[in-house]
Amino acid sequence: MLNHITKTYNDGDIVAIDDFSLNVEKGELFGLIGPDGAGKTSIFRILTTLLLPDKGMATVVGYDVVKEYNAIRGCVGYMPGRFSLYQDLSVEENLTFFATVFGTTIQENYYLIKEIYEQIEPFKNRRAGKLSGGMKQKLALCCALIHKPEVLFLDEPTTGVDAVSRKEFWEMLKRLKAQGITILVSTPYMDEATLCDRIALMQAGKILSLDTPDNIVKAYPVNLYAFKDENIYTLQQNILANELTESCFPFGENLHVTLKDETDSSLQDLLKSLKERGHEQIEHQKITPVIEDCFIRLMKE
Repeated sequence: MLNHITKTYNDGDIVAIDDFSLNVEKGELFGLIGPDGAGKTSIFRILTTLLLPDKGMATVVGYDVVKEYNAIRGCVGYMPGRFSLYQDLSVEENLTFFATVFGTTIQENYYLIKEIYEQIEPFKNRRAGKLSGGMKQKLALCCALIHKPEVLFLDEPTTGVDAVSRKEFWEMLKRLKAQGITILVSTPYMDEATLCDRIALMQAGKILSLDTPDNIVKAYPVNLYAFKDENIYTLQQNILANELTESCFPFGENLHVTLKDETDSSLQDLLKSLKERGHEQIEHQKITPVIEDCFIRLMKE
């Protein structure tokens, strides 16, 4: 739980976390979703007792992050954004080291990491620094789990990892959640938001929206349209120049567009105007928004 947490850097010139409050339920898979600089890493470092907040109070499993940091360090697992294991040690040596630090053994909690470790076991004698990105990720997760933590903090665990490894990683998280582990994961990838039970959309150290992914999408307040044409750049300029347009931004091969007026006549007037400007082959359809659409709208608001 975080209660009105504030964290600044550079003598207060940079506000990383701005009066931030959040409560995560036991056994929940919770996502902090936002771009670089949103404050996700600072929150994780406070919750794992690596940083002190300037203001506010935070607890993990009922322990205060300032007064009871030793208790917290024994019951959480933390996988930072950058690979931080010992690169000169082998896979097996890293895992043995972290088990020893927490006063346990690989065998004692092997059931927790079995499915993950079996994928990297053929490389157990390879130095960690020589592993691929996906294998490093799996090793770091094993080391974070080896002492059977109650809460698992994963800071942008899939950044820089290929699509197949990303999918495998989230499947692992679902299995860990089923074993009762509370998981907090941060990611800049909006498509991963739908894999969480609840999410907080973040920007500049503040929460823009906090709810289930489905509820955030359902709360999108206006009609959203996808437009497509051969000259997508010119189409975007002409849509933005039209007084009927509320917003227009690229999304894959389409433009996602909202209008100031929800009536069908406004849409037809926009289409007529675009055809007069030479866009004779426009494709358009009303679509269901995704988390990224919601985030962009909340940012503008």
